[in-house]
Amino acid sequence: MCFALVASASGLQGQETGAATGDACPAYGARLGTPMETVRYLADDALGGRFSGSAGERCAGAYIAAMFASLGLEPGGEDGFFQELPLASAAQPHAPAGRGRNVVAILRGSDPELRESAVVVGAHYDHLGLGEFGSTGEAGEIHNGADDNASGVAAVLAAARALRAGPRPARSIVFIAFTGEELGLIGSAWYANHPAMPLEETVAMVNLDMVGRLEDGEMIVYGMGTAPEWEEIVPAANADVGIPLAWEEAGFGPSDHTSFYANDIPVLHFFTNVHSDYHRHTDDAEKIDAAGLGRVARLTENVARALAERRERLAVIPGVGEREQRAGGSGAWLGTVPDFTPVDFGVLLAGVTEGSPAAGGGLARGDVLIGFGEHEVGDLQAFTDALAAYRPGDEVVLRYLRDGDEHEATVRLGDRADRPQ
Repeated sequence: MCFALVASASGLQGQETGAATGDACPAYGARLGTPMETVRYLADDALGGRFSGSAGERCAGAYIAAMFASLGLEPGGEDGFFQELPLASAAQPHAPAGRGRNVVAILRGSDPELRESAVVVGAHYDHLGLGEFGSTGEAGEIHNGADDNASGVAAVLAAARALRAGPRPARSIVFIAFTGEELGLIGSAWYANHPAMPLEETVAMVNLDMVGRLEDGEMIVYGMGTAPEWEEIVPAANADVGIPLAWEEAGFGPSDHTSFYANDIPVLHFFTNVHSDYHRHTDDAEKIDAAGLGRVARLTENVARALAERRERLAVIPGVGEREQRAGGSGAWLGTVPDFTPVDFGVLLAGVTEGSPAAGGGLARGDVLIGFGEHEVGDLQAFTDALAAYRPGDEVVLRYLRDGDEHEATVRLGDRADRPQ
């Protein structure tokens, strides 16, 4: 790979050669750095839908790294701003066999003590490529993912620019663009196991995923139940922005904040709601609400600064909500939260939902589920298939490993309609 970067007051021009095609990445626009320029670049047909590990995704990562460099942020990866990771694993049968890259940057804090702790602000930058996996529309068409999630990356970069320009915050802030979210939170799970700053010193995570369609509606803020302090912090941060907010308690959900909440870190997920272009080839840049995206970026800046200036840590409330499976499934509910770190056999648990059948059976974070009734559970797909074979109220025997020893638990499955939200 060859990456050229030139920084100037008027913007950046850079290119990276695509690993798969040998084609050069599109030039960065003259207005590099504005949220809509970021959306247009990432959602350009030339990037081919940013599928994890693809040449187009590498171009997107190079653009994000160039943005971080232009702000004078500290590289947070093992290779400059890049944190390379494997995509394929037994838990992720749809993932390509190649490697992807998280893009990580650090704004180092000003306080001699608090600078060793961090706030994480992140968004995934991968999407569905040509839609062979995960599309709700036409496979074979470029799925540009302007809202999902060029919008989130644009807001993160805008917040990073504002935070870098203002007074340096007391705590450090880690900005991350994750790969592999569409394939099952692969990039954020990897980061949680290979953090740029210690996870035990990470005080909160703010995730932006699909924040480009605010218009006249409400923005949903997930994770409000993960720390009692959110009820004070979020409204105060929104006071000069005025976005109508709808609060949701759940900390587990189908986006990258789950990888942090599974490690007992309070989280927020900003989301301007699903729409008819979700996971379709029609999710294009011209449909983004530019003014609304700017307001989301300002709220992100305000929340991040409040967290970074706060001397006291938040009081995490664990086990709120449950990570949804992307592929629906049956009405039976167990209440396990998978960890996407690869294991030789089984499904590693990041946690269990409070009050769930799994919690009642004694399962806990770190256990590896290997059997579900009569079914062997070799990976996440096998678990999904096994769960689909049962109905709410069925009694099943679970087999799991804890510290290498095999255990059994008998549970009565719940109804997904009745699970905590």
